[in-house]
Amino acid sequence: MRQATAAANAAGLVAGYALDSLLGDPRRWHPVAGYGRAAGALERRVYRPDRAAGAVFTTLAVGAPVLLGAAATVATRRHPVLQGLLVAAGTWTVLGGRTLRHEADVMGSALRGGDLPAARRRLGHLCGRDPSALDESELARATVESVAENTSDAVVAPLLWGAVAGLPGLLGYRAANTLDAMVGHRSPRYARFGTPSARLDDGLNLVPARLTGLLTVALAPTAHGDRARAWHVWRRDRDDHPSPNAGQCEAAMAGALGVRLGGRNVYFGRSEVRPFLGDGPRPEARHLRRAARISGAVGLAALGIAATYPLTVGRLVDAAGRRTLRALRPRFAPTTDRRPAGPAVAARGVVDAGAGRGSGR
Repeated sequence: MRQATAAANAAGLVAGYALDSLLGDPRRWHPVAGYGRAAGALERRVYRPDRAAGAVFTTLAVGAPVLLGAAATVATRRHPVLQGLLVAAGTWTVLGGRTLRHEADVMGSALRGGDLPAARRRLGHLCGRDPSALDESELARATVESVAENTSDAVVAPLLWGAVAGLPGLLGYRAANTLDAMVGHRSPRYARFGTPSARLDDGLNLVPARLTGLLTVALAPTAHGDRARAWHVWRRDRDDHPSPNAGQCEAAMAGALGVRLGGRNVYFGRSEVRPFLGDGPRPEARHLRRAARISGAVGLAALGIAATYPLTVGRLVDAAGRRTLRALRPRFAPTTDRRPAGPAVAARGVVDAGAGRGSGR
């Protein structure tokens, strides 16, 4: 049964990745968009400018998809084919690799054609920066940084959480990441309310972001990058970013492309200055296609890791957990005396039982 579940999970991840690569995000009725609307309605009902309300919001908004995924997994545990189809549908829903690469290509085409107005309009598909005053270099920088970070958020992290926790992991991660985009940013309204969502997203991305950075370094040659330079920049600059995770991805991408990222970002009324990552010139339109190629290679590598995990390490972890539970069970199991009890012992047992129930009240 467990082997069939592991195989269904692995097959579902591969099938879902293939669907995303072939079809991309649904143009209409996207489940994540529907979830965002539902989460927005919940936020309006529970909002207060404090972290306690934010914690309630995060628990409800993430817990519901996790419970839904767990219920579906339990209901299909004896039907591995159906379970694999559910995992495939969930994987397709939460991944965004094809769309990410498509947006980078569209931005690159606009910049190469000198159409800055079109490029500025397109930037909103990738990030939340104010594009009104950005030139070609800054638009290219924003795109490279978004591709680097979202390779982790939209590809590597969902695959890893799907490998570790199946359908509940896929849905729970995407819910947490969506909440971070909605309320996790620094603004007067969400300064405290959004903190729990932001912290949860940070925690869920600690391992995926670092794996993304390492895979970017390893696969830099797929886009004519220098692996040694990428390794050097990643080790030197990855912790300079204010985000505990974004710097891992952006530093590796900067080194792989041989460009310099970071600088001043404007987010519709507020400004942030990020430290520089990497050496070399500022990004140009020609770098966007290379960034997309690296992103695609990293996604495929992450898929390989995710698909083999349930059948290898996942089975070992599951077996170790079962052995631990079996070892602990006798220690905590109640002991019984099989010898017949005499009248006095039986009477004490009745009295003790009654006293226990009474003390419980």
